[in-house]
Amino acid sequence: MKIPGVYILESFKNGRYYIGSTDDIENRISYHNSGWVTATKNNRPFKLVAFIECSNINLARSYEFRLKRYKRRDILEKVIKDLTFPWMHD
Repeated sequence: MKIPGVYILESFKNGRYYIGSTDDIENRISYHNSGWVTATKNNRPFKLVAFIECSNINLARSYEFRLKRYKRRDILEKVIKDLTFPWMHD
């Protein structure tokens, strides 16, 4: 079953985070770890550290782009810890 959502991956190689959205998380992680995604192919392998379900893929993409604007690592780590988006608490 496909579930739309926003995911955060962490590189085993350098500890960097990658944020994305999908409606098939297992397939998407496989693409990242196989080197098919240009943005992540040099930092493989990755592990999934957070997945936040959304009601539809358009909302997931909107949340992805909003989350990518946060450049500070501590904010991303809070999202990972709480599995919620900062703007949900406003």
